[in-house]
Amino acid sequence: MRTLSTILSAALLLGTAIRAFPASTDSVKSIAPAVDAHYNHLRSLQAQFTELYRGSGIERTESGTLWLKKPGKMRWEYRSPRVKLFVSDGKDAWFYVPDDRQARKSAAKKLEDLRSPLAFLLGKTRLEKELQGLSLAPDVPPLEPGDVVLRGVPSAMADQLSDIVLEVSPGNRIVRIILQQVDGSSTEYRFSEQQENVSIGDDRFSFRPPSGTEVVEGELGQ
Repeated sequence: MRTLSTILSAALLLGTAIRAFPASTDSVKSIAPAVDAHYNHLRSLQAQFTELYRGSGIERTESGTLWLKKPGKMRWEYRSPRVKLFVSDGKDAWFYVPDDRQARKSAAKKLEDLRSPLAFLLGKTRLEKELQGLSLAPDVPPLEPGDVVLRGVPSAMADQLSDIVLEVSPGNRIVRIILQQVDGSSTEYRFSEQQENVSIGDDRFSFRPPSGTEVVEGELGQ
């Protein structure tokens, strides 16, 4: 099982015009600010996600529902193939697997989790600042025709991530994020059925371990 080192970052922009992206440096200069403008104004986001891990001869696919809410709240509810929960209220983060009867807790500000880079989805940020050398990635086929694929080197977590790949739809919405890790493994998130600025109660981001659950404080694990 792997340590989760990047929690928040994922799911992103609704543009107003449907357009194809020209394969040029100019397109990156226009796409990145458009994505920033959209997500920096969102208050909440709900989406279905698929997580694919590849590394050390292992391939694993999981899926569930993601909720994000400003400031710094997130809930990853895994349903398949195993029920798991990752949730943070911006202060504390929990990782809970009902079958294990164990819950791991960490201070959100000390958390290093592969889902964290997804934080730029809902927050004041600039893709070209978060991802150094942001450019087109013609070697990565898009999931859908008309999408554009970008690649950049993360300014944070350089000891764990070598680069991040983003697939952006013609509506300036991030539909896929690939985190390339320095050890050669990768974790990919695909987002669908995105709903923006939906009403999400703060109680969805709180967690109370069920009776009989062992609580372990420190590093979260998956």
